[in-house]
Amino acid sequence: MPRAEAFAVKNSRFVAVGSASDVRNMATPRTRQIDAQQATVTPGFIDTHCHVSGVNELYAVNANVRRVRELLANLRQKADKTPAGQWVTAVMFDDTKLDVPLTRQHLDEVSKEHPIAVGHRGGHTSWYNTKAFDLAGITTATPDPDHGRFFRDASGALNGRVAEQARNVFGKVGTRETFTPEQQRERGRSGMRHISELLTAAGLTSVHDAGADRDRILAYEDARANGELRHRACFLVRGDSTFAGFKAAGIHYGFGDDWLRVGGVKYGADGSASERTMRMSTPYVGTTDYGILTMTQQEIDEAVEDAHRHNFRVAIHANGDVTIDMVLKAYEAVLKKYPRPDTRHRIEHCSLVNPELLRRIKAIGAIPTPFWTYAHYHGEKWKEYGPEKMQWMFAHKSFLDSGIPVPGASDYGPGPFEPLMAIQSMVTRKDFSGNVWGPRQRVTVDEALTIATLNGAYASHEEHQKGSITAGKLADFVMLEKDPHDTNPDQIKEIKVIRTVVGGQTVYPKGE
Repeated sequence: MPRAEAFAVKNSRFVAVGSASDVRNMATPRTRQIDAQQATVTPGFIDTHCHVSGVNELYAVNANVRRVRELLANLRQKADKTPAGQWVTAVMFDDTKLDVPLTRQHLDEVSKEHPIAVGHRGGHTSWYNTKAFDLAGITTATPDPDHGRFFRDASGALNGRVAEQARNVFGKVGTRETFTPEQQRERGRSGMRHISELLTAAGLTSVHDAGADRDRILAYEDARANGELRHRACFLVRGDSTFAGFKAAGIHYGFGDDWLRVGGVKYGADGSASERTMRMSTPYVGTTDYGILTMTQQEIDEAVEDAHRHNFRVAIHANGDVTIDMVLKAYEAVLKKYPRPDTRHRIEHCSLVNPELLRRIKAIGAIPTPFWTYAHYHGEKWKEYGPEKMQWMFAHKSFLDSGIPVPGASDYGPGPFEPLMAIQSMVTRKDFSGNVWGPRQRVTVDEALTIATLNGAYASHEEHQKGSITAGKLADFVMLEKDPHDTNPDQIKEIKVIRTVVGGQTVYPKGE
């Protein structure tokens, strides 16, 4: 990554980059000068797949705990204030971080009068109590639906865990806490203000919001109107809901401005890496389980052609190698039938690849968005994939070596969004315990920084606007306490963010 001593900013953009003396000569008496005092300055970090709401962080029952008794206490506190028969829900649960496996019987201890749902932070599985199963009419004799699963224990009894579209039935039963339209809108705005503060404190200046619906977009607009939006966003609108309205209105990919922009339409075709439900060509270690598909080939083909013909870029969640192959078939077919240059259709997550998939991704110019904090944060889960698969998962190095400008993505909430943790994860491939997962996919610090900045801009056709400290580009940058190049790789995530600047304005620390 090129280096410079100084730069100048005017009207939200870099106007000069070079030596300290040359840039200082441009200053006028009214120019504000900031001495970084040997801090390291990088372009603003870009997360190309993040679920940005903040509502759960502010209002939901917290399931991101390490002891089952703490989780049950949090649920019980909510149940005590909730009318019988009304749902009690919790979010951000992580099954491999809990001291014991969570079961239906644990949740029954909280209440037999309330249906209870505990959602995994990965977003593809939930745990339910007996009351919830009873309301939904699910018994041990109920077969798994297409594109979903009811998990069972060794005796065949329902253990409480439900995956993918098998969860849909629970959304149709029981009563839930309701809010007026005004309350709902205020919750959305407050959540956006909160999450925007968290993102920019970590050094993120732009995110691609993966699955934006009407309420999410309204929250962005309200936060921006109130001067509370600190980060830029590129929307991947929901294919199962919001996209129809965009098509009817004639809105297409790229609509918007430098702060809020339409970046494509998103669909989901298989399960989760962190929840071990993604669809693969070989089974999970020690099982006959190959994972779950949530779309058929025909459904993928039809969605891709519809979006492509409406001048929308497509972004399809595809973790496993089977699913990536299905998505590539659809992209290859539509580009042959309706050629269009530089579409950069995306493969969200693109977790498990092989040389042939890499060749095809490169050939059509598709953009993979693999997880960048997963190797580090979710380490205890990777034993279920095994070392051979892990050599080809979150394959940042293989993408780069294949000439694919791979960006970084957290998928927050499933993964932490902190980009410095991401850089450490990509450079070391070590988890919290020091285990190494897929060492052949290690990248250099320079490569990791490019993934986190310029390649992130490329993923939304904005490399001419952001991603590097270059004259003419938006003045988005981050000041770091230490240079990641000179830091022990195992301690990169400990580097402090001193200042985050978006469009020449300091957005972190607050009030600067």
